[in-house]
Parts: sequence; structure tokens; C-alpha cells
Amino acid sequence: MISFSDARKQVMEQVKPITDIEQVAVADALGRVLAAPAKALIDVPNHDNSAMDGYGVRFKDLSLDQPVGLEVIADLPAGDRLTKPLGGGEAVRIMTGAPIPDGCDCIVIQEVVTWEAGGQLMVPPGQKKAQHIRRAGEDIAKGEKVLPAGRRLGPADLGLLTSLGLVEVACYRKPRVALLSTGNEVVEAGTPLKPGQVYDSNRSSLRGALQSLGVDIIDLGLVQDDRKAITDILARGGEEADAVISTGGVSVGDYDLIKEVLINQGQIHFWKVSMKPGKPQAYGRLGKALFFGLPGNPVSGLVVFLLMVRPALIEMMGATPEPERILRLPFKGSHRKKHGRMDFVRGVVHFDGRKAPWVETTGPQGSGILTSMSKANAFIVLPEGPVKLKDGDEVSVLMIDYG
Repeated sequence: MISFSDARKQVMEQVKPITDIEQVAVADALGRVLAAPAKALIDVPNHDNSAMDGYGVRFKDLSLDQPVGLEVIADLPAGDRLTKPLGGGEAVRIMTGAPIPDGCDCIVIQEVVTWEAGGQLMVPPGQKKAQHIRRAGEDIAKGEKVLPAGRRLGPADLGLLTSLGLVEVACYRKPRVALLSTGNEVVEAGTPLKPGQVYDSNRSSLRGALQSLGVDIIDLGLVQDDRKAITDILARGGEEADAVISTGGVSVGDYDLIKEVLINQGQIHFWKVSMKPGKPQAYGRLGKALFFGLPGNPVSGLVVFLLMVRPALIEMMGATPEPERILRLPFKGSHRKKHGRMDFVRGVVHFDGRKAPWVETTGPQGSGILTSMSKANAFIVLPEGPVKLKDGDEVSVLMIDYG
């Protein structure tokens, strides 16, 4: 049995990032990984503009020690512009984002001005030259690299790319991931259950996790415990996909056939990992694809996916690795483990704003109790060897991230 850290290290060493590049419309690029740095096609902002609602004036018309009266000659909303320069003694009503008129070099905010009975704008002393003016290129200069290669694009990134004038970007091809479930006792949802049968929650959970990650999914369906059927479906996955994920069939029972077929049809690098949940696993290569054989218990399969498979797929996507979100938090309650494996206890971190964050378990931790996973937003990571937790103990917490 291999340690968790050694297992993950071996998995990551087998991953080769995808190098195929395609042009992707910015509107469709959420979750995609940049294959080249994104550069600004224009200055952002692309013109000098007002940072405040107020009045555009010439600084030389103002006084350092007394109010000055000016004539307001126009209103200038965002998106409009003044076609003639601002003259002596003139001001323009200007909105946030509106272009700065020629001759204007100072914005006076509307809250500080007053009006004379005759309609003159009175500007108090104490203004500064160039105040409240955003210069062209102040945020981003034309030609500047704004997002690096390897960036997984989020919603704000799409807005940023659009603001740069970009319509499409170069991205790595999405990984193709084949997914299947195995087991004579497993049936599709909607089928009346017979004694001893369970619904295929594994494939549903993992398909959702893969969708959150943003890969192309090849759903190979549900396969019975039959050597030929499993051999045929794994051969298809190894031919069509970059990675194959199966659930079930990797333990030591007479009907646990995945590991046996993998040995005959591909390569197996290791199986059995010193972790809980998720000890029975099989990793290797199947045709041109990496193979991830996950446990059949629904919680175990999803935990192993998050801790072992997801980092490998992110690496395969060509994305720059992100550090794990690990916290040290006080534990509430009590928990005891007697086994020697590394334990990933499903937990809930509470951020209520009134006191410091803390963590507790989600309750019973059986590997078939999906509610324990549904409630969890974190794993309480317990090291190898026996551990006894009591109220107030500080623990390591790994926040769960599906995306």
C-alpha cells in the first residue's frame, strides 16, 4: 500500500499537459486555459475621462484663496464629447466616464460647488490641477500583457479581455475525459430498485464535478461486471479520451474486474492508497489515456476525485497550478481515528462574521453516506496514525473546490 503523498506525486508525474491550441471566442472561454499571454489591443481607458460626477474646468481660471464664478456651457454625459475647447471662464457639467474636453485639466466634484442667483457656478478654493481625471492607459497600456499563459479564465477575466478589445483568445484544447460506472448491483435512476440494488450516484456526482472543471465528457455509461463488456468499453475509452475514470471494480472481490482488465490491457502503476476514505484505487495507462480507477462507494469515489484526479486534470489542461486552500482552525466536538491511514474527514467550516472561523465534522463518516459529502465544504486532514480530537484542538483544513 502506497502513502497518499507518494500516490499523488506518482499521478502528477504521469500527467502531460495538452499542447493542442485553438482559437476560442471570449464569450465562450469561461474555464478555458490561455495558451498565450493576453495583450491589450487598446489603452484602458482609451481616453482621458472624468472619475467623478461634477464640473470640468480650467485650473488656471481658479483661485487659491477665494471662490470663482464660471459659466456652464454644456452638459457632457458618458459616451458624448465636447467638440470645441473649453474657453476662459467656462465650465462643463460632466458625468463619470465622460471624455475630458480640450482645455479642461481639473474636475470639481458636484458636492462642493454652489450657484449664484444669476446662474453662475461658484467653485471654492483649494482645488488641485488634474484632480479626478483618469488618464488614457492608466489601468492598462496598449500592448501590455494582462493575463499570463496558463490562466484559467474566470468571469472577471472575460470582462477584462472584452475591455481590451479582444474577440477571441488562444486556448489549450479541453481534455477529453471518459467516465463509466461498473457493478451488477448498480442501476440507472428511474428504474425500480430490486433488493440489493442501488442507483448510480457515482457517475452523477463525478459528471457534475467534471462539468464544474470544464472538460469534455465522454459518458461511457453503466457497465455490468462482465470481462468482455469491461474490456470493450475500456478499449474505447483508451482510444477516444485523454483520461478514463471508472468507479468500482478495483477492490479484491471476485467481481472486481477493472484492475484485472487494466493489467491485461494497459499498465497499472499502483493500487491501494493509505488514505480514508478511498483505499482501493487503481492508477495506470490505458491506450493513450491516463486511467483513474476510483472506489465504488460514492463518497470514496468523489473524495479521491477531488484529491487525486482533479489536480491531474488541471495539470493536463495546461493551467498554472493553484496552491491548495489550507487553513488551521479550531475544531468543535470530538472525533477519534484508530487506523494508520491519512484521514480526510468531511467537515463544515463556519464563517459567521461574529467570531473566528471554526470547523466541525458533518456527522457520520461512512463511505456510503453521501449526505456527509453534500454538507461538507472542507476536509479535516488527519495525519497517519491514531488521532483523538477534542473540543478546541487546532486542525488542518483543506477547503473543497470543485471548479
